[in-house]
Amino acid sequence: MWFMRQAGRSLPEYRALRSRGTMIEACLDPALASEITMQPVRRHGVDAAIFFSDIVVPLALIGIDVEIAAGRGPVFSRPLRTAADIAAAVEIDPALVRERGEAIADAVGRTTAMLAEESEARGEPLPLIGFAGAPFTLAAYLVEGGPSKDHLAARRLIHDDPSAWRALTGWLAEVTGQFLALQVSAGASAAQLFDSWAGALAPDVYRASVLPASAAALRAVRELPLPAVAEGAGIDRIPLIHFGVGTGELLADMASLDIDAIGVDYRVPLDEARRRVGRDLTVQGNLDPALLFAPEPVRTAAVHRVLEAGSAARAHVFNLGHGVPMDADPDAIGDVVRAVHDWRMP
Repeated sequence: MWFMRQAGRSLPEYRALRSRGTMIEACLDPALASEITMQPVRRHGVDAAIFFSDIVVPLALIGIDVEIAAGRGPVFSRPLRTAADIAAAVEIDPALVRERGEAIADAVGRTTAMLAEESEARGEPLPLIGFAGAPFTLAAYLVEGGPSKDHLAARRLIHDDPSAWRALTGWLAEVTGQFLALQVSAGASAAQLFDSWAGALAPDVYRASVLPASAAALRAVRELPLPAVAEGAGIDRIPLIHFGVGTGELLADMASLDIDAIGVDYRVPLDEARRRVGRDLTVQGNLDPALLFAPEPVRTAAVHRVLEAGSAARAHVFNLGHGVPMDADPDAIGDVVRAVHDWRMP
């Protein structure tokens, strides 16, 4: 088990480290990023680390002007509002992500070294999971200029100028694919493609206008040579996870990608998600983050329900159905970890 956003604002030790500088500066500071990644591993005893970064970091690496505004999220000074804006942006070479990604590779290397020490102390492996934002979510931010409730600007572009949309998402697939590949090449054991806003789309629109770009982003990892350490452990491919928010109606489409596990948000029980997926995949999820604020008996009963539902799949990685809220009690998070580790199949 691990938690999305486990390395972050819910931890007092994180807030102490992040008292100065911007979020993007923190992501590009190898010593800081690796230490933040390790904090929940040490505090909570989770079974994997998720790399501390942000989905807009690869855009910052290639020169797109973006800041992460406190309480709001990514904000772009020059939104891509027109076909001309998009045509200019896609001229930027996605390979710059890896050429300028030395800080990311350094942070991954530092983290995997610390995880190796922690693994030796525990007597079990502790993988590092890399992640990147899916092309649709990045496009939604870029076209709108920041967060949006309905992602209308992106949805409008899909229908109003399909050619510009294909150019934008095709380019973003390369950008985010390079970012995923950078982390895996530097030592991450698995990777997750995170589509925050795909749930805003109808299934036919998702299938035609989003799925191809997500597939291209994941291919960037599939085309990497398998690390020697993986071959030595009997692993024949880098595990890939795909997660979306509000994507219950899209699960079968998402599962059609070349992935190994599918993340499920808290809206669909895992046994129902397994039925919708229609293929033999590992499931990840999906405790409602709001239950971190519930009384302990209520919270533990909900954890058990998730575990029982997850037993319908070939394997289950316990997680939340979205990210850890910033005001969650770290002790409640630790309680969930213990409840999962102590659970046994009825």
